[in-house]
Amino acid sequence: MKDRKKRLTEICGGCCGYDTPFGRLVIEEDGEGITAVHFPGTASDFGRPSPLTDRAAAQLIEYFEGKRREFSLPLHPNGTAFQRTVWEALQSIPYGETRSYLQIAQAIGRPSASRAVGAANRVNPIPFLIPCHRVIGTNGSLTGYAGGLALKQALLALEKKMALEDMARESRCSGKE
Repeated sequence: MKDRKKRLTEICGGCCGYDTPFGRLVIEEDGEGITAVHFPGTASDFGRPSPLTDRAAAQLIEYFEGKRREFSLPLHPNGTAFQRTVWEALQSIPYGETRSYLQIAQAIGRPSASRAVGAANRVNPIPFLIPCHRVIGTNGSLTGYAGGLALKQALLALEKKMALEDMARESRCSGKE
């Protein structure tokens, strides 16, 4: 077991668990970018932290506390060309907003690929940083989320609350009250 952990740590560069307001997340990196963020209880905390995993954890905690709207981290998700295209499109969804699977399919020029977009969303290796929680059903319903619908709902509620506070603050600052 010890040799396996050592090999896995060497392969991923840095893998470490971090306590967050939404549970303990395991973050992996390959020496150049973040490769995975595992939901609480879905991965072993077997490695050691790196400067990059520490930075990712700090930014995620700021996000969960409502203090961060965008991430500034190099991301290296492993997937097919189609999956990476979908994940890039997800990163263009503004904080506090949602898009449907159909809207993402249309945005990537594949309007009949809603189901494939859903499949790519389901295997997103870097949730939160690649905001797959912002994708909903065409009818506005919350659909599947690897971290569970309660977490998806909590993330969307957090973003909506913070976006509304941002709008109110901007309104006060510009004298439009």
